[in-house]
Amino acid sequence: MTALGHLSDDAVLGLVARSDESALAELYDRFGGPAYRLALRIVRDATLAQDAVQDAFLTAWRTAAGFDARRGSVSTWLLTLVHRRAVDVVRREDRRRGLPLDDAPIASGDATDETAETRELRREVQAALEQVTPLEREALELAYYGGLSQSEIAEKLGVPLGTVKSRMFAGLARLRDVLGERAP
Repeated sequence: MTALGHLSDDAVLGLVARSDESALAELYDRFGGPAYRLALRIVRDATLAQDAVQDAFLTAWRTAAGFDARRGSVSTWLLTLVHRRAVDVVRREDRRRGLPLDDAPIASGDATDETAETRELRREVQAALEQVTPLEREALELAYYGGLSQSEIAEKLGVPLGTVKSRMFAGLARLRDVLGERAP
């Protein structure tokens, strides 16, 4: 256990807000692994995933004082930062390469550092995605695998933003029902 290991996530983030470098290290110890795995799923490149995580933790360092616990947990806030940075990286790389999103490779799920449990959960989620309507699945895949915002999805599909939000809400609810306690 580290010197700050006994503190809650909120307390550690409070120390980060006061520029405590050891608190930032503790935050990284707690969430660095999940943050990297999330970024890697989105960017599909180890180096770019590391960059996204580093940028997210730098943002956490700079903006920790603005964290509002009423809006969610520290882990949710931090992983949202990672998700946003990873999506930014994908967009930047797509622009740099000039490739449309449709040509981006799909993650195969056979990474050597992936645990058997993670592979099984991935299979369960993919099977659960078959239980949602095709329109719901399309919106969810564009958001979570394609890294598009709801507004970008609406524009890409030529439908109103409210329609995209409804499809995603209904699809996520159905996924929670299908996956039950296994929902990530």
